[in-house]
Amino acid sequence: MQYEVKKYGISNAKSMTLIAGPCVVESEKIILETAVTLQKICQNLGVNFVFKASVDKANRTSGSSFRGLGIEEGLRILQKVKDQIGVPIITDIHDVHMVDTVAEVVDLLQIPAFLCRQTDLITKASASGLPVNIKKGQFLSPNDMKNVLDKAKDAGNTNIMLCERGNSFGYNNLVVDYRGLAIMRSFGHPVIFDATHSVQLPGGQGGKSGGERHFAPILAKAALSVGIAGIFAETHPDPDNALSDGPNSIPLAKIAEVIAQWQRIDDLAKEKSMQDVELTS
Repeated sequence: MQYEVKKYGISNAKSMTLIAGPCVVESEKIILETAVTLQKICQNLGVNFVFKASVDKANRTSGSSFRGLGIEEGLRILQKVKDQIGVPIITDIHDVHMVDTVAEVVDLLQIPAFLCRQTDLITKASASGLPVNIKKGQFLSPNDMKNVLDKAKDAGNTNIMLCERGNSFGYNNLVVDYRGLAIMRSFGHPVIFDATHSVQLPGGQGGKSGGERHFAPILAKAALSVGIAGIFAETHPDPDNALSDGPNSIPLAKIAEVIAQWQRIDDLAKEKSMQDVELTS
């Protein structure tokens, strides 16, 4: 059975969905500016859009790194995005105590990669009834995500997405194995490719992570050629001065051209003539 994330039309078989926004809620001005810009771009291109920003970054490299404005203030700003711009919202949750509070505001929940084996968190998020995007841990094989998916479905939720964000090989680097996208797609649920965290260099700047943002559009093109549900990408009006994940964020001024390129590849990949040829007998 092939599942679709209901209401939001997120499916491996449908035109791509873009999940995008700044890494973290760092100011109301930046969040609103980014959300308005992305909405206009996606409307012009006819791309399905979900706005993303974290209300709390609990997994920073250093204890002194910026985590956000606080969950209450972050949710207030995300509610303003919903009310004024009218786009669905997704944000990260880091523990079971966040779920009920966050679920009152957002439309989709996201499990960070480091927490994808936390059974209680996955069960609580899935039991909320909201769609859940579960990022594959940098330490897991794609086949391991079948067990993660089963945990979520056992909580009674079939609106589950799986997200690839690269594998850690140590020494501040991540590598993407594109076979993983096809493997996770075979589980019958939408697969998302996280283009910007896949080019992150974890801890690469000592007290904070680095990144190679110029590779993010390229990796996303390769991912879309596999035939998946969509792309996750962080973007910021001024990445060099962003308070979180700036080195791997796509400049907001450049993202319209990038999304248009992604859309063309997605359209091609989903033409009937381009579907996978079965090579096994």
